[in-house]
Amino acid sequence: MQKLAKREEQIMNVFWQLEKAFIKEVIPELPDKPHYNTVATIIKILEDKGFLSHETVGNIFRYYPLISKEDYQRHAVTDFVGQYFNNSYSGMLAFFAKEQKISADELAEIIKLIKPAGK
Repeated sequence: MQKLAKREEQIMNVFWQLEKAFIKEVIPELPDKPHYNTVATIIKILEDKGFLSHETVGNIFRYYPLISKEDYQRHAVTDFVGQYFNNSYSGMLAFFAKEQKISADELAEIIKLIKPAGK
């Protein structure tokens, strides 16, 4: 799976939220309301990358995601941990704890998620 550029990720977030949309429905959801042609070009790129597909409604296309947000997040986090923490999730957590970007309460919540119930 390819990494998305910032604008591609913004557009994919709109599709993950709306599930299906026409280009004219995507534009108002973007932070700076880019030009229609700009969005159309990026959507075409996302189709070429395998992130989106479309169905024809009348004479226009309605687009929908082929990849779930969760699948993309899983891939992105795996890449991030590999690139910056030598594939060590504990190293990543240690970094955030040391930098005080994660609290003891948050770490306790993570431990609860990891430990099976009743152990």
